[in-house]
Amino acid sequence: MLFNSISFLLFFPIVCVLYFCIPSTQLRARNLLLLAASYYFYMNWVPAYALLLLTSTVVTYIASLGIASFKGKGAKKWCLVGSLILNLGILFLFKYYNFLASNIVAFMKDYGFAISLPKFGLLLPVGISFYTFQALGYSIDVYRGTTKVERDFPTYALFVSFFPQLVAGPIERSNNLLPQFKKRNCFDYEAVMAGVRLMVWGYFLKLVLADRCGLYVDPVFNNVDKHNGGSYLVASLLFPFQIYGDFAGYSLIAIGAARVMGFRLMENFRRPYLSCSVGEFWHRWHISLSTWFKDYVYIPLGGNRVSRMRNYFNLFVTFLVSGIWHGANWTFFCWGMLHGILLCLEKAFGIGRQKYTGVRKLCHWAVTFILVCLAWVLFRAKNLKDAVMVITGIFTHFGIPMLEYANFIAIGVAMVILLSKGLADEFQWKMRIATSPSWLVRHVYLAVMIAYIILFGVLGGDQFIYFQF
Repeated sequence: MLFNSISFLLFFPIVCVLYFCIPSTQLRARNLLLLAASYYFYMNWVPAYALLLLTSTVVTYIASLGIASFKGKGAKKWCLVGSLILNLGILFLFKYYNFLASNIVAFMKDYGFAISLPKFGLLLPVGISFYTFQALGYSIDVYRGTTKVERDFPTYALFVSFFPQLVAGPIERSNNLLPQFKKRNCFDYEAVMAGVRLMVWGYFLKLVLADRCGLYVDPVFNNVDKHNGGSYLVASLLFPFQIYGDFAGYSLIAIGAARVMGFRLMENFRRPYLSCSVGEFWHRWHISLSTWFKDYVYIPLGGNRVSRMRNYFNLFVTFLVSGIWHGANWTFFCWGMLHGILLCLEKAFGIGRQKYTGVRKLCHWAVTFILVCLAWVLFRAKNLKDAVMVITGIFTHFGIPMLEYANFIAIGVAMVILLSKGLADEFQWKMRIATSPSWLVRHVYLAVMIAYIILFGVLGGDQFIYFQF
């Protein structure tokens, strides 16, 4: 069930009405309703894959109970290791096995060895990387003693499967979300409207910005050999806004939907394209994932509490793993590797350690934006050959791009609105329209935004990009 579908626009209000019709004192009944709604939401894709979600939930639940029950450190460690092996094993089978098998076969063939490995025709379950990491983060936190074990299975199952953030995050932490399922959320009109405003802004980013950019970007990157350098350049500059509008839009709809029901999810984006270094970009982009890798990969490797060269190694490995997390393709491998190299170089030259002002800040911003856009080409291209063709074609095969002016005018207006809001939020300008003290202004704003989305949005578009991860 997509957020940008009629079925969700019917499903969500029904769930909210039923949720608030249950007395706030009946927490268990409310949680069971949300749990049932979450599994129904997920089963709208491939119903059978709900068993994988349940398996991950059961495995991490039992492992965490074991960690909390056993007194010996060795037994606790084996419970955690078992949870990691089973969950990552399932993730590997569905997401990486076929890719690895085909590369092994090709490698051996190049050296004169003909081998064959079985392949599985498995459809990648929606959101498997997100809910797997969320569940594993909980197990690790219980092992570390930073969170208490949750003994009530329905409550824990809801934590793993909570439908607003189930398939594309934010990847929540147990210390934030789990306690909220034990609080009595009464109907709060202001909280509901705050959530609706976030959802409307998310729909604007998705339908008006991302999907309109996609009308140009997707045909170019899906048929690279049929376009010239001018088209490559335009598509490479639009894709950063497509993926931002798509993913940040999803996150805002998820955060807003949760807020309507009284839950607060973590912030996932903080104006990343205003960053003045790649390091700052990763403090603003997909915050829930970047902090997950920091806490569960980078710091366990030693973080920055080691020698300089080992610190560079830790940083590089963390972003290499981040690239692999995004998908089984050499493009993601190289995308993660490139970001790892850029971050190591920034650290070596002290870039980003101080605040920049004036022309210097503008130069750092421009260089950062260009580097991020360059890396996004690797992320979007179907393969490395296409990525090289796009990057080299911009400089060697330049031509006049074919533009549909009506679409680009709509994209331009959307970018102006995005930039205006971004700068106002960044520099804390007092542009109180959405949150105006006036009831009339706030509701007129919502009405205008909804009308604008209906008129200029791409309705009935494709699924969200990050669903494939």
